[in-house]
Amino acid sequence: MAKRSSSRIKWLILFLFILGAIWGIYGSLYLGPVPKIEISLDRPSIGATTRVTAHFAEAKRGLGSLRLEIVQGDRSLVLAEQENPLPSPFRPWESGDRKEVVLEGSVGRGDPEWLEEGEVTLLASASRLGGWIRSAEGAAVEMKVEVKLRPPTLSVLSGQHYVRQGGSGVVLMKPGASAIRSGVRAGTIEFHSQPLADSQTGARFALFAIPWDLGDASEIVVFAEDDAGNRAERPFIDRFKAAAPRKDTIPLPESFLQKVVPAITSQTPTLSTRGSLLERYIRINDGLRMENRKQIAKLSKESPPEPLWQGAFMQLPNSKQMAGFAEVRSYVYDGETVDTQTHLGLDFASVRRAKVPAVNSGRVVFADYLGIYGNAVVIDHGCGLLSVSAHLSSIAVESGTLVAKGETVGHTGATGLAGGDHLHFGLFIRGVATNPIEWLDPRWIEHNIASKLRAD
Repeated sequence: MAKRSSSRIKWLILFLFILGAIWGIYGSLYLGPVPKIEISLDRPSIGATTRVTAHFAEAKRGLGSLRLEIVQGDRSLVLAEQENPLPSPFRPWESGDRKEVVLEGSVGRGDPEWLEEGEVTLLASASRLGGWIRSAEGAAVEMKVEVKLRPPTLSVLSGQHYVRQGGSGVVLMKPGASAIRSGVRAGTIEFHSQPLADSQTGARFALFAIPWDLGDASEIVVFAEDDAGNRAERPFIDRFKAAAPRKDTIPLPESFLQKVVPAITSQTPTLSTRGSLLERYIRINDGLRMENRKQIAKLSKESPPEPLWQGAFMQLPNSKQMAGFAEVRSYVYDGETVDTQTHLGLDFASVRRAKVPAVNSGRVVFADYLGIYGNAVVIDHGCGLLSVSAHLSSIAVESGTLVAKGETVGHTGATGLAGGDHLHFGLFIRGVATNPIEWLDPRWIEHNIASKLRAD
């Protein structure tokens, strides 16, 4: 009986050994499907630094050796590669984290150093995971891409560009045919150009603002860029006047905080009610201020490419200027400075609830409560130029309405972050605040804006 049991155990061991051997041979011969490969670029052509991405996928067996390279003539460069080991022949279904892999690399002018204008081939290849006995043919995908290394041509057609820090202007230009973007760069901010109406020469113009805190004229240039990222830049400013910011101190009595904080919070559902009255005020004065400016910038995205304004802009009738542009304000509570912000507009005071005229013709794009500005009317004057009439006690127009210069849009008040009845008048070009004092001057408008738009 014991002898028969021992014989059965031997046969069982032999059976399991044979089964394991068969399974191991199967695992060594098993092949996964052909991998899927896709190549993509962050630009349609190669010129400036271009990001190249290869996506590899094989959902069953997994991926083997991967490579991404660039080939031009008899020269090549491996941009990225990865080697994945074979899985155990006894666990052929395992693919680990090799089912999807992304390889990335960058190419562009001087990288690689032998790169020339013309055509290059981007090659992404992947081996199939074979077995320990049987290997498999891989897969490869090619992409032909044009290399462009010369930037577009760029001419400045207008002259006498006299600008001031925090101010604005217009420049006429003619970018080359290969340019897909052109305009003015002021520091890190770009103002894109638009076709000049009825131009016979293909001229374009850019209305631009110089940020209040940009005091380096060399950082103000015209530019043209092609689809490969090649970029031409050149200075065009003839005279630049720097302007040191003025400073002011704003006291924060408890009575003022009690007046403005609950009122703004009630009109702004996204504001948190946590913290003390002072903490909530600082969040409004800083965070909400930034959000409101972003909202104004967003409103300018649909601005028409042609001017809707005519002549100089209007000051609040019978008013006196109470605060200027780019005043750096220190906010003091209980003898300590608790916040610092920059006043980016003009404040005008007249009689209480004075009629507020549309500063110039355009389309009302916002007529509602706007955070720190309180009741506000935003008018789009074309070319990305938007005006803000703020702190109103009442609004007399609706969004979408076309208004003429001088038409009543509301009445002065003390809503938002206002200590008393007045009008805050702000001007923004593509969301960048600019000094409104220039736009109130008919001679400045003629010499710096209108005459240049007629200069083609």
